[in-house]
Amino acid sequence: MNSTESFIDEVTLCVRAGNGGDGCVALHREKFVPRGGPSGGDGGRGGDVYLVAERNMSTLYDHRMRREICAEDGQPGASKNRTGRDGRDQEIRVPIGTVVYDLDSDAGESVVADLCRDRDRVRVARSGRGGRGNARFATATRQTPDFAERGQPGQIRNLRLSLRLLADVALVGFPNAGKSTLLRRISAAKPRVAAYPFTTLTPSLGVVEVGERRFVVADIPGLIEGASRGAGLGDRFLRHIERTRVLVHLLDAGSFALEEADLLERYATLRAELSAFEPALAERREIVVLSKTDLVADRGALDDIEAELKKSNRSVLRISAATGEGVPELLASMLGALDAALAEASA
Repeated sequence: MNSTESFIDEVTLCVRAGNGGDGCVALHREKFVPRGGPSGGDGGRGGDVYLVAERNMSTLYDHRMRREICAEDGQPGASKNRTGRDGRDQEIRVPIGTVVYDLDSDAGESVVADLCRDRDRVRVARSGRGGRGNARFATATRQTPDFAERGQPGQIRNLRLSLRLLADVALVGFPNAGKSTLLRRISAAKPRVAAYPFTTLTPSLGVVEVGERRFVVADIPGLIEGASRGAGLGDRFLRHIERTRVLVHLLDAGSFALEEADLLERYATLRAELSAFEPALAERREIVVLSKTDLVADRGALDDIEAELKKSNRSVLRISAATGEGVPELLASMLGALDAALAEASA
């Protein structure tokens, strides 16, 4: 199984809570008690369906073939006023960062929950109540009722689960900008690296340690012009950038040296695509990185580009993930931008 097949970030499910058990119709039968009266017990309630965020999961792959998930029905009541057993609840484990949408909402898709912390738990289908037995309906004038309630049906809902990765920093850029190589350099993650476009087909996460500090960096598959409208890999992975606090734009300086790309034009295109997908991304803290500088023979050729980028108050760094040049400075810059973003969020 390859990583593309195993990384599933969107599924649809039908969930059904358990039906309540029927109430029982019974009359007490005991020696020397000729008129024992009604003794039918209540039915048990059905089981609820819950979604639970689990930090050890990173994909919705386990649910790709599950079309319906049901909780257990409640058991019917019995004679001698015995209540039926309640149905067992059904828990569905999902990755942290899963957003749950109700497909049956009158107003179109509506958000049911955003499970963004470990062990977050939400009930997505409510169980049916158990029916009352005939003993419940006995009165002074109706001493032997011969009827009972039926259990109520459990709730049925159609849901869409959409995973949005939780990361502090996102690496974005055109294909082959060096994102995966950089992630391999700064963390223990092992994304695939090769010299052709769209090598990375699924997002990768890596934990970066700087001194005693740790933060999560995401490698987002390469974006191209029109990505917000579905071009290339489309907008499938753009939503994974929405939760990140800092964006690191990688521009392939090696391609510039070979006259294969205009870095300033690529940078403007990338920002336009992010803004078209979600305007708030244009205001996110960002660091611009000129990558693959080990392939540039004349470093002075990058001075004009760096000066132009700095006119917009951008933080611009030069690195080579292959040799490690400039990587410590980049990590320090990431940490500084992350601290500033956290300070703004808590202000």
